[in-house]
Amino acid sequence: MSAHADPQTYDAIIIGGGHNGLVAALTLARAHRRVLVLERRAQLGGAASTEELIPGFRFNTGAPNANLLPADVFGLFRQHPPDFMQPAVRAFAPQPDGSGITIWRDTERTAMELATRSAKDAKAYWEFARQLERFAGVLSKMAHLRPPSLTQNPARLLMAWAGLALQLRRLGARDMMDFMRVLPMGAATWLNEHFEDEGIKGLYAAYATTGIMQGPRASGTAFMLLYQHMGGTLQRLVRGGVGAVSESLAKEATQLGVSIRTGAGVARILTSDGGVTGVELEDGEQIHARQVLSNADPHTTFLKLLGSAQLEPRLYRRFRSLKLRGSSATVHFALGGVPQFLGAVGQADRLQGDIIISPSLDYAEQAYDDAKHGRLSAAPVLIARIPSLLDASLAPTRKHTLSVTVRYAPYALAESNWDAERERMGDMVLDMLAEYAPSLRTLVEDRRVITPLDYEREYGLAGGSEMHGQMGLDQLLLNRPVPGSVGFRLGGHGPRGLYICGAGGHPGGGLTGLPGLLAAQQALQEQP
Repeated sequence: MSAHADPQTYDAIIIGGGHNGLVAALTLARAHRRVLVLERRAQLGGAASTEELIPGFRFNTGAPNANLLPADVFGLFRQHPPDFMQPAVRAFAPQPDGSGITIWRDTERTAMELATRSAKDAKAYWEFARQLERFAGVLSKMAHLRPPSLTQNPARLLMAWAGLALQLRRLGARDMMDFMRVLPMGAATWLNEHFEDEGIKGLYAAYATTGIMQGPRASGTAFMLLYQHMGGTLQRLVRGGVGAVSESLAKEATQLGVSIRTGAGVARILTSDGGVTGVELEDGEQIHARQVLSNADPHTTFLKLLGSAQLEPRLYRRFRSLKLRGSSATVHFALGGVPQFLGAVGQADRLQGDIIISPSLDYAEQAYDDAKHGRLSAAPVLIARIPSLLDASLAPTRKHTLSVTVRYAPYALAESNWDAERERMGDMVLDMLAEYAPSLRTLVEDRRVITPLDYEREYGLAGGSEMHGQMGLDQLLLNRPVPGSVGFRLGGHGPRGLYICGAGGHPGGGLTGLPGLLAAQQALQEQP
């Protein structure tokens, strides 16, 4: 990466070299803008990195896959496309009775296996899968559109939203009404409408609460279930780990002249006469640009880098009240072999997707109940993955990587702290997984625990929030990141030329690239 300090003025500076920041940089560069990317860490990718946390073993430290990456972001890869893999399985959920539930890429195969547990659920799965795909497809179209403001919307934007409304009508009266009904629902209510088996409901509850501090019975969690399937119902893994997506974006960008500096932390955003003029680095260096796009979370961007003096009191209070609510931790294991999970003994193909420990809705809700009182869940929802089953480059020969997302792990513990609880959580996760994979203990060679506090300290995620702010109904669309924003900027309420291009902008978190793409498109339309 380029390490020189160019004294000339740039058209745009990108704060943060995560995947959204790189998408924004590449989009601007394709429009012949002179762009500089500044990344505080030594490597790019942010919370979508692949790192050698244990010698010889490489792990995805944030986003686990590229399931949500859409076609228009794929289109940015012209010279250096990542290599994507699609396993036959989406998820496997071992059950306490020794059985297991598998969601295959093939709907018919999934339904046939569900029939051995419940004939009613096998039949219901066809309708559920159809609804999930169609509703998530509409949500994906919504995610690709810049949120309209209450006033002064460009005609092109209004026409795009009118087109989405027309597509919604084309669902048919029944599906259209169901879509509007499902969006604000609790996932538990929607799942109860379809299924009787608690195992399959618990499996989907894990997706419905991904990255948010809510239980599956909370309003709006059906939205998150749809959001997690916007890229379709398939798994999409990245050879070499998800960090390869950021590496490919960086290669494409540098070939177009984008300057990228790592180890360059931004201390503050510079402004003058109501507009941004550039940034000042932590070492005091000032770099000038007419536009600044921040891939940092909104709390960091507006309260720390910009500063309260640049905000109207009303907006300052809104940013102070922004719900961050980090609630995930990760435990990474280096393994000497493939663990045998009950319900999938001798069937490693069932373990190529997500391995979910969430045997019922009540189980998932109880895990949340612990967390909302500031406690690490006594029996957390676990989403485990063994990416080395398909990608041998991640581990030494005949060895494997196992990464486990822990839900829920609240950022603020009521009676302790994460430095004290780190290894206890690692022990608990191993104990829980060993109940479903008895051979696991003998295979563990080493481990690394990443707590919500680590996500803040190391990866710059305020409050440990992987979504850059809770994705509840009150922090979506016009309200993302806060009410008063106009697309990816603050309109007349903040400095001109400053945009949010990270997960704190619409549509939200996950490896989508859409906040970066949409913010860059808006910046191009509004260039000074």
